[in-house]
Amino acid sequence: MTNEEMLTVQIEDSWKSVLQEEFRQPYFPLIKQFIIAQKKLGKTVYPPGPLIFNAFQLTPFDQVKVVIIGQDPYHGAGQAQGLCFSVPVGIKPPPSLVNIFKEMKIDLDIEPPGHGNLEHWAKQGVLLLNASLTVNAGEPNSHAACGWHRFTDAVIRIISEQKEGVVFLLWGRFAQRKEELIDTAKHYVLKSAHPSPFSAHLFWGCKHFSKANECLLKQGKEAVDWRLLRSL
Repeated sequence: MTNEEMLTVQIEDSWKSVLQEEFRQPYFPLIKQFIIAQKKLGKTVYPPGPLIFNAFQLTPFDQVKVVIIGQDPYHGAGQAQGLCFSVPVGIKPPPSLVNIFKEMKIDLDIEPPGHGNLEHWAKQGVLLLNASLTVNAGEPNSHAACGWHRFTDAVIRIISEQKEGVVFLLWGRFAQRKEELIDTAKHYVLKSAHPSPFSAHLFWGCKHFSKANECLLKQGKEAVDWRLLRSL
């Protein structure tokens, strides 16, 4: 398999439409060149090529109603699946995700599901967006400067400009810096500490899951069913 084939991505049609100008920007091909160069250096890049745009594939632009912003993909083997905070079934949920599940229990009395796959959220209109869409194995933030941040900032701006009443969940200082890209007069922004073990004690009790649903119901939109199937 060639490097180009390894980088085959899937992205849903409504995103192709709203992002077409961004894909034409000079910086965008440089991201692919950077990833190919990393592979030539012998680096393993996560997630696998077909999953790089998984958040966009599972959550069409037309259906986005909640956005959760992460920093970059998990950098351990088998963890990254193109959805922030999520891991495939069979992979042990990382500490931040465990703490998210603890908040679900506090807020909505939802028991932890026994896995860390958040696809059920994504399919209901929750865009699980990492600021960087790729990372080197064992090297957190290793792709932060390759152009992904420019791309995902544009994604946030486009959501802000072209949609109304989206609920943005900004957990931690990194995500909260993205608030400047959001028109807070037409969208809801909920902020809290990050669910990492270092700040989870400040995250617990934020009740963002119930508050997000309140914001959606207020607009006549369908609430998110935050419960995850206990087996997939």
